[in-house]
Amino acid sequence: MDLNSVAGRPENIDAVLDGLEKLWGNEGIPPMLAHEEPLDGLMLTLLSQNTNDKNRDKGFSALKARFPEWYEVAGAPKEEIENCIRPAGLANTKSARMLEILGMIHRDFGDYSLNALRGWDAGRVKEYLSTLPGIGAKTIACVMLFDLGQPAFPVDTHVARFCRRMEWVEEKTMPEKIQPLLENWVPQSRYLGGHVNIIEHGRGICKAQKPNCTACSIKDLCPFYNRSGAPD
Repeated sequence: MDLNSVAGRPENIDAVLDGLEKLWGNEGIPPMLAHEEPLDGLMLTLLSQNTNDKNRDKGFSALKARFPEWYEVAGAPKEEIENCIRPAGLANTKSARMLEILGMIHRDFGDYSLNALRGWDAGRVKEYLSTLPGIGAKTIACVMLFDLGQPAFPVDTHVARFCRRMEWVEEKTMPEKIQPLLENWVPQSRYLGGHVNIIEHGRGICKAQKPNCTACSIKDLCPFYNRSGAPD
């Protein structure tokens, strides 16, 4: 399929992705699954909601240290799970969702594992994960891309901000609306590296507050910079 013929595809998207790859280089890294067990990725992403990576990792590490296997988590008192994941915030809500998800997965697969999803097509995986409580479009896309090796382009705050500044989408477009657009515009072979490149650019240069536009090697392609110049 010729992506250049896709309606609404930004004219500069290939040049932008090329510039980000030259700067950050993540498309050149061979893809590797983040976890042998996709359920690990699902729960890690669940814990990442409304917090940063550092606090997410603290909560996940504490949980796995106390309960190395998911069947142990499923049989643990909710209060103990809360205590483990407290660094990730919203411990009461996240622990309840975690237990509910584990119950549903065991009911559906007879095990505390999502390895069965590896043999499913992307549409079926997306449909199943969307039935789990508290699991939205970004979490589903992260699990598909990083833990199942399936095509998806997760959109977090960094990716959404970048797309808005590039004027690929309107200012108030929500992340869940941006994701299918990127999946139509970006070649699947660039999903993983392109996603990570935008994340790194958003954290290191294209920050929410005081973006470092003067250090940005793709600023000439950026409407935000060309409209406002380097912000103070």
